[in-house]
Amino acid sequence: MKAYRCRVCGNALYFENSVCLSCGTFLGYSREEAAIVPVDSAGRYVDATGRSWTVCRNLNLSGCTWLAAVDGGQCASCDLTRTRPNDADATGLTQYIVAERAKRHLVAELDRLGFRIVDKREDPEYGLAFDLLSSVAEDVVIGHDAGVITIDLAESDDAYRERMRTQLDEPYRTMLGHFRHEVGHYMEWRLVEDTDRIEPARALFGDERADYQAAIDRHYAEGAPAGWQDSYISTYATMHPYEDFAETWAHYLHICDAVETAGEYGLHEPVDLDGFRRFRDLVTQVWLPLSTALNMVERSMGKNDLYPFVIPAPVLDKLDFVASLRPA
Repeated sequence: MKAYRCRVCGNALYFENSVCLSCGTFLGYSREEAAIVPVDSAGRYVDATGRSWTVCRNLNLSGCTWLAAVDGGQCASCDLTRTRPNDADATGLTQYIVAERAKRHLVAELDRLGFRIVDKREDPEYGLAFDLLSSVAEDVVIGHDAGVITIDLAESDDAYRERMRTQLDEPYRTMLGHFRHEVGHYMEWRLVEDTDRIEPARALFGDERADYQAAIDRHYAEGAPAGWQDSYISTYATMHPYEDFAETWAHYLHICDAVETAGEYGLHEPVDLDGFRRFRDLVTQVWLPLSTALNMVERSMGKNDLYPFVIPAPVLDKLDFVASLRPA
């Protein structure tokens, strides 16, 4: 995450700020500029080309500060949401705010890395859409299917998510993590399957044509195989080649974002993600020492490790593959 500053007074800003707490300037996020920009009292911003933008109509609904191309319209990030809780679902709407915040973070990161996101209205067959569903009245299964990512909004509740994390014996579980994992399924579908990358992917992750339901049944009945730590980033990654890819993709995004954020805030020298011959070199030379230090800081505060994972050599190979999908 970038270290944003107010263009009017220079005060430090958070990505979610809709107003500068120092000078009172109203703010909006310009996706085109990847910057937080000042807007007038009506929420309007005029860019360097003379084009007018307006703060998303969902500001008061989901806290969205992104700029929309149409006055009174919604932004590109909100356009990706196909389904949200109904207005009578107070619990779902509260959880929806947390989910949308994580989604905006995800989209901004994919933008920075150069991954083009197209919504299903622009490309009904291969575009991306999110169903952010409330499980207050129905069961919701998190997953991806043909470009549609379903998220259970209950995961925005800290107590619920911690209970699930403990129940499933997971070292890490966050709303942003869910978004990163599920968009990994989408990226594999679009960038790997039915391309010349599929055979190298199968060599690393396994054959994705293996029976998925049988893999689920086996995983929850037997757990991860012995010695899984030697080849996988997590126990969930052992379930099926699809899940191994998605878990690896999520960690690729975790690492990129955390390393860049550390550089932006002076915790580490700024790092050029393109300045390494292989992604594994960034992992071993920068991320592992940095994450170890951050883990020790967390322990100094009596908290769990920030990054409670070990990255074995086969996972470095998988991370290299995922990083190779980044557009040139």
